[in-house]
Amino acid sequence: MLNKQQILKKRPIGFPETDTWALESKEVPELKEGEVLIEQHYVSLDPAMRGWLNDVKSYIPPVGIGDVMRAGSVGKVIKANNHPFLKEGQSVSGGGGVQQYVVTDGKGWFPVDTNIAPMPLYLSTLGMPGMTAYFGILEVGKLKEGDTVLVSGAAGAVGSVVGQVAKIKGCRVVGIAGGPKKCKYLLDELGFDAAIDYKNEDVKAGIKEHFPKGIDVYFDNVGGEILDAALTRLRRHARIVICGAISQYNNKTEVKGPSNYLSLLVNRASMTGMVVFDYADRYQEAAMQMGQWIMQGKLKSREDIYDGIENFYPTFERLFNGDKMGKLVLKVKDE
Repeated sequence: MLNKQQILKKRPIGFPETDTWALESKEVPELKEGEVLIEQHYVSLDPAMRGWLNDVKSYIPPVGIGDVMRAGSVGKVIKANNHPFLKEGQSVSGGGGVQQYVVTDGKGWFPVDTNIAPMPLYLSTLGMPGMTAYFGILEVGKLKEGDTVLVSGAAGAVGSVVGQVAKIKGCRVVGIAGGPKKCKYLLDELGFDAAIDYKNEDVKAGIKEHFPKGIDVYFDNVGGEILDAALTRLRRHARIVICGAISQYNNKTEVKGPSNYLSLLVNRASMTGMVVFDYADRYQEAAMQMGQWIMQGKLKSREDIYDGIENFYPTFERLFNGDKMGKLVLKVKDE
């Protein structure tokens, strides 16, 4: 049985070029005692993937040259050799990478129930983006009822959940997104109180308009100029959650830091980085709560799914050119 894989071939400078990865086929190895073979159905595409390509110190080692591209995934166990807890026929989620099959001892994999939710949902709201949003806004952002909340990248996989959780908790929420379609999505489908179109509006003026008394919590997915603009409108004891900086990931020069950081001092505010893996022992808690909100109709999830492992690169491009809505997912199972 052949396994199609996207293999990292070189470390990019700036935005990855088409030859950064190569699609290769390798024979699936025989199972050893205690291993399982997983047929992957979907893999997750996330902005963090760009950071995993850089050979620099980070919260996780870089993807090695010649290795399968790292990615979250969900699929089905099609063969098991005396595995202690994974059985044939089970649907499972883990970090299988951008490939069609995975042979594993099961570490980092866990069963998911496709009777409760379809597979792609376990890569979005019930997966890493949902966990990031849940713990980022509630734990790091220390959200409380009545807070005024600003979210950048608000139509994306993380930002869309952040805004909805804040609304569930009784906050006023403003989202920043690119283009009228995405802003309409925030307002009409997700229930945000207001939206700022960074492609067609003055973001700093928009923040000033929608936060006349200032921001209590800013959930930052983009960094750069938008982070700097938000810093100028903080309330006393405001909290900024640094989740990502997608505007800076493909820089060929040094990352640009905020020039308005003294606002943190003046307002006795905090700016804290968050990495979702720190909350791994509490994922089930978050998944149960968000699953309940989904069933109650309080939390909506949107997956933007594209087909074919050979289409990994053009799908990856959508992470950074804005041509997506919600969670970006690649279907890799051959029909």
